[in-house]
Amino acid sequence: MLVLNHNYEPLSICNVRKAVILLFLGKAELIAACDGKSLHSVSATMPYPSIVRLCVYIRIPYKKIVLSRKNILRRDGHRCQYCGKTDISLTVDHVIPKAHGGIESWENLVAACVQCNNRKGDRAPGEAQMTLLRKPIRPNHVMFIRHFIGTVDDHWKPYLFMN
Repeated sequence: MLVLNHNYEPLSICNVRKAVILLFLGKAELIAACDGKSLHSVSATMPYPSIVRLCVYIRIPYKKIVLSRKNILRRDGHRCQYCGKTDISLTVDHVIPKAHGGIESWENLVAACVQCNNRKGDRAPGEAQMTLLRKPIRPNHVMFIRHFIGTVDDHWKPYLFMN
C-alpha cells in the first residue's frame, strides 16, 4: 500500500495490515482501493486499500540517499551508461577521473561495464570519444520507491510521477 503524506507526497510503502490499522485509528483516509477486493471481519466489510493518505502532515527531515555502489547501479537501472548493456557485470566509473579532480558524488559516478570502463581509462568521456546515455543525477526517495515496488498499481502512477 502506498502511504501519502497529508500534502499527497509519497512517503513509503506499507503492508495491508499497517494500512488498515491507520484507517481504523483515523490516522489516515482511503484514497484508492483495489478493484474487486475487500476485507471482511465478523461485523464489517471494508475496501482493500491501495493508497492511504495521512490525516496530519508529518514533517520528515530531508531523506538523504546514501551514495553507494548498490544505489548507483540501482539509479542507473543496472545498465552500462556508455554502451547500454545490462546482461554483464558492472563497475562504478568516475565520469571525471579522480586524477583530473573528479570527486565521489552522485553527479560524477555512473554504472559502467568492465570493457567500457577500461576503454575510457583515466580520461574524460569526451577525450575517450564516449558519450553517456544520460547525465548522472542525485536520486530522490520517490525514484527508489518506484524501483522497490517493481510493478506499479495504476492508481499509484500520478503520485509517483509516472504518467
